[in-house]
Amino acid sequence: YYPKAGHLLSALPLALGIFAVRLIFERCIAGPCASILQIQTESSRRAQPNAVLEKVFTSITKSPDSRHLEGLSKQLDWDVRKVQRWFRQRRNQDKPSTRTKFCESMWRFTFYLYIFTYGIHFLWQSPWMWDTRQCWYNYPYQVLSSGLYHYYVTELSFYWALMFSQFTDIRRKDFLIMFIHHLATISLISFSYVNNMLRVGSLVMCVHDTSDFLLEAAKLANYAKYQRLCDFLFVVFGIIFFGTRLIIFPFWILNTTLFESWDIIGPYPSWWLFNFLLLVLQVLHILWSYLIARIAFKAVMRGKNWFVFSFSHWLEGCSCLSASVLIEIFRSFC
Repeated sequence: YYPKAGHLLSALPLALGIFAVRLIFERCIAGPCASILQIQTESSRRAQPNAVLEKVFTSITKSPDSRHLEGLSKQLDWDVRKVQRWFRQRRNQDKPSTRTKFCESMWRFTFYLYIFTYGIHFLWQSPWMWDTRQCWYNYPYQVLSSGLYHYYVTELSFYWALMFSQFTDIRRKDFLIMFIHHLATISLISFSYVNNMLRVGSLVMCVHDTSDFLLEAAKLANYAKYQRLCDFLFVVFGIIFFGTRLIIFPFWILNTTLFESWDIIGPYPSWWLFNFLLLVLQVLHILWSYLIARIAFKAVMRGKNWFVFSFSHWLEGCSCLSASVLIEIFRSFC
C-alpha cells in the first residue's frame, strides 16, 4: 500500500506510550544511574515569600535593572543588595537540577541511539542507500514497506512525546521556541509522509541522527563531571558532525535531490519547496559547524581550562542558540 494521511494517527497513541516509557525509564533506570554517579539534586535556598517581588518576577522581569532595583528597594524599605539576592534566589528555584537534566539527557541518548541503530539496520538492506537514484524511480508510486513505516512513525511519535512532556517538565526559558520547533518538525515529517518522499527522507533523518546521541552522551559526561570523557566525546561529535553535515549531506543527499531527481522525474511544485528547505538546512550546517570549529580553535589557543568552561556552557545553552533551533526545525524534513 501507499502512504496515507490516516496512517499518521497511529503516532498519537504510540507517543503516549513513549511518554509513559520515558517516565518509567527516568525513575527506574536513569535515576539509579545518577545516584551511582553521585549526581544529587541541588538544594538551593528558596526565596522568602514576597507578593510584590513575585508579581514583578512573573509579569515584568526576572532580572531587573538598577532603576527597577532602586524603586523596589524604596517601596519595600529593603537594601538594594537584598532585592538582588531575592531575585537571584528566585531564579535559581526555577532552574532544573543537574540530576533532572542528567535523567532527561540519558533518555534522549537512549532513544537517539536506538533510532539511529534501527535506521542504519533498515537502510543497510534498502537499495536506495547504495544507489540514491532508487529514491526517484517510479515516484510517486512507491510501495510503503513496513520497515519504512515504523521508522517514520517512531520518529514522529517521539516528537509528539516531546510536545506532551514540555507541559509536565520544568518550564524553561526556551519553552516557546522549543514548542514551535516540535510543532514544525511534526508538520514537516507529516508533510513528507503524505507526499511519499519517504526514501530520501529516511536518508536525511539517518544522516542527522548520526551525531545526536553523541551530543547527549557528551552532556551526560559533563553532568557526571567526567571531563576527559566529555572532551573526547565532543571531539568525536565534531568529527562526525563535520563529516555528515559538510560532506555526506551535500555530496550525497543534495546531489540526489537536486540533480538525480531532475533527470528522472523533473521538477514539480513540492520539489522546489523540498530542495529550498534542504539548501537552507545546508547553510545552517555550515553556520553550526563554524560555531563548533571556533570553540575547538579557541580551546587550542587558550588551553584546556578555557575549553572545559566554554564547552560546558555550550552544552548547557545549545538548545537556545538560533542556529541549533533552526537546524532542529528542518532536521526531519524530507
